[in-house]
Amino acid sequence: MMIDQGDILYGTTMVFMKDYMDISEKQTFEKGEFLFHEGDPAVYFYTLLKGGVRLKILETGHKIYMVNKPGEAFGWSSIVGRSNYSASAECIEPTTLLKINREKLGKLLEKHPECGCMFYKKIAEILGNRLIQCYELIASYS
Repeated sequence: MMIDQGDILYGTTMVFMKDYMDISEKQTFEKGEFLFHEGDPAVYFYTLLKGGVRLKILETGHKIYMVNKPGEAFGWSSIVGRSNYSASAECIEPTTLLKINREKLGKLLEKHPECGCMFYKKIAEILGNRLIQCYELIASYS
């Protein structure tokens, strides 16, 4: 099971990619199932293989992001020092994901520091793009 190389594994080694896949769990969810709720302990990091996931803030009910491209990562709260998820994740169609336990991923990144640097660079890029989308959305309401 491999994921698109335009994703978070870009620039890492084949050994790292194999180790990453070895600690990943492939899981399938039905439409309407929640992967996690806002405020839940942030235990897993996810990568979309097929389907779609709506990230939303339940308190307001507003969608904040749609995960719908294979290889797209989310659940980043689990790997950036947050103890709880900042949004809820609901499958909008039958969805297949890779999920990785935060502690296993942390050990892998420590084992491969050069790849860990590339991994976090991609995470920063993902978060930067989402921030720009938020700015654009806010600007469209002005």
